Amino acid sequence: MNPIILIGGGGHCISCIDVIEKTGLYQIVGILDLPEKIGQKVLDYSIIGTDKEIERFTPECSDFLITVGQIKSAELREKIVNKVKAAGGKLPVIISSLSYVSKHAIIEEGTIVMHHALVNAGATIGKGCIINSKALIEHEASIGNYCHISTGAIINGQSNISDYCFIGSNTVVANNTNVTLNSIIAAGSQVLKNIEVSGTYIGHPLRKIR
Repeated sequence: MNPIILIGGGGHCISCIDVIEKTGLYQIVGILDLPEKIGQKVLDYSIIGTDKEIERFTPECSDFLITVGQIKSAELREKIVNKVKAAGGKLPVIISSLSYVSKHAIIEEGTIVMHHALVNAGATIGKGCIINSKALIEHEASIGNYCHISTGAIINGQSNISDYCFIGSNTVVANNTNVTLNSIIAAGSQVLKNIEVSGTYIGHPLRKIR
């Protein structure tokens, strides 16, 4: 198994650990988090350093996964990805053995596809994304960089989610619908027409709240 280090020791990290263990492809060396958490454990894995020490670990472990969560902003996740790459680290794609990803789909570095997610033929997913448990990415849908498609969300065919978006749990994005960058869609919403102005949206009918 390839050694891998996780960066971020919160709740999202717990879910990522389960996905990684289920693949049987990686051995988790440890977790990087805040200085005051060094020595603590997340499940069975120790916090061994901070993200300021990435270069110290790359000679023996080149693979990293960003396990910081993402709801309001992807800024921290992107910042850590850039640190990993500057240190010569790699960001593999992690796919749960309990998910389905079509061989005709494209997924870029640093993205995790979690348990029971489905990525259909012709779909494209950018780098640093979270495709969370039971999310559906339908045929020819496009997901930009640093997006979080949350639990049970449905992105229908030929729709386009731009960079830095959060699509909340059980939200439905209709087919052939575009969502502009830096958009946050609250849980349970229905996106039935294009979103052209960045902001936070909620409900059905969908309305902008900030």
